[in-house]
Amino acid sequence: MREITLHDTKTGTLTPLAPRDPGRVGIYACGPTVYGRIHVGNARPYVVFSLLKRFLVHEGYDVTFVANVTDVNDKIYDAARAAGVASDALAREMTAAYLADTEALGLGRPDHEPLASATIDEIVSLIATLIERGHAYAADGDVYFDVRSYPAYGELSHRDVDQMDQGEGIEGASLKRDPLDFALWKAQKEGEDTAWDAPWGRGRPGWHIECSAMAETLLGAGFDIHGGGSDLVFPHHENEAAQTAAARGIPLARLWMHNGMVRLEGEKMAKSVGNIFLLHEAVAVQGRDALIAYFCAGHYRQPIAYSEERLAEAARSVARIREAGRKLVPGPSPAELAPLREAFFAALADDFNTPKALAVVFDWVREANRRSEPTGDADLREMLDVFALEHLLDADADGGAPDAAAQELLAAREAARAARDFAAADRLRDELAALGWEVRDSADGPALVPRT
Repeated sequence: MREITLHDTKTGTLTPLAPRDPGRVGIYACGPTVYGRIHVGNARPYVVFSLLKRFLVHEGYDVTFVANVTDVNDKIYDAARAAGVASDALAREMTAAYLADTEALGLGRPDHEPLASATIDEIVSLIATLIERGHAYAADGDVYFDVRSYPAYGELSHRDVDQMDQGEGIEGASLKRDPLDFALWKAQKEGEDTAWDAPWGRGRPGWHIECSAMAETLLGAGFDIHGGGSDLVFPHHENEAAQTAAARGIPLARLWMHNGMVRLEGEKMAKSVGNIFLLHEAVAVQGRDALIAYFCAGHYRQPIAYSEERLAEAARSVARIREAGRKLVPGPSPAELAPLREAFFAALADDFNTPKALAVVFDWVREANRRSEPTGDADLREMLDVFALEHLLDADADGGAPDAAAQELLAAREAARAARDFAAADRLRDELAALGWEVRDSADGPALVPRT
């Protein structure tokens, strides 16, 4: 196995991957809070850590990937109340939508997708241990983590403990020993229609303790990689790290990976901001291949902009790969191209540098196109498999019939032509070309045929 280094948020350094159990890697990535359909920004960690698993499997590791679903949360209560439905019913509906939306990405499922609502016993047990060890206290049905009882608090986010704000507002302020303490268990309040019995009273868990319990239940404390968006470093991941270490005496995870945010119009894409592009809409319009290429074109640790131009560029990249596939033949690739294959995997081993690896893919394509004799596709197929794009090399990669994204672009083009907006019509025709489709106008109307 080659050495793989990843950026660890806790140390701020590139750190060699050194699994707890040799040859086996456990990954936990924080999933969505299911109070609405997920947007493209929510999908980034799902894509990043799904692809990381594919790379690690290629490198010979046995990988267990866990991505949770937070189906117990204040936001779910609020959204359900506004919609006039039961909170558990809304959570089930949005969980099903999340599973369908991410399934459309074609990356396979995580090995485990635990629900917070199905982990209540483990959560209660973990809270009880924290109380027994003097790191938590019950107060009028609530339970709070005593932050100052854990001297290493702040080591993940590198913040001064006296400058921190848990973001809980005035909720529970009169019950806390210190404003910095955060809720592990919340007593049931009026209007909260889902609750469970616990030794401290009927209620439900806080957000942070849910992930600690789900991760530990499936991977054990001290697992290898904890992932999620950079917006979760504080307070969510800081609190996860503190409460597990306080309860178990060992770190929750050996390495913390955080992906940058997806930004639209200069701001983080978020439901609270209102600048979201829902994932299922993006897949319908752009196609899953273009979305995967779009995510791979940015380094996971950096923010990436979401725009029509970026997606169109990704679609053109996909079309270039598909076009290259038509000129290749099944079989081994020339030995002269082997250094490019090695450069691809070396880029991924160096902090999972997908944009550098993607650039190598196009270097390989360019070199193959220069060759006068037929070129075997094995190396390119192996590289694309890590990005879940290997099907672009198949003889039927055009899919036979246009997908929903192409059909929508065609309809938009016809609407633009009817409105005599020919500049828009030409732009939409170019977008279809980038997806591998040519518009043929006839007496029976426009039709899409694969570009040759």
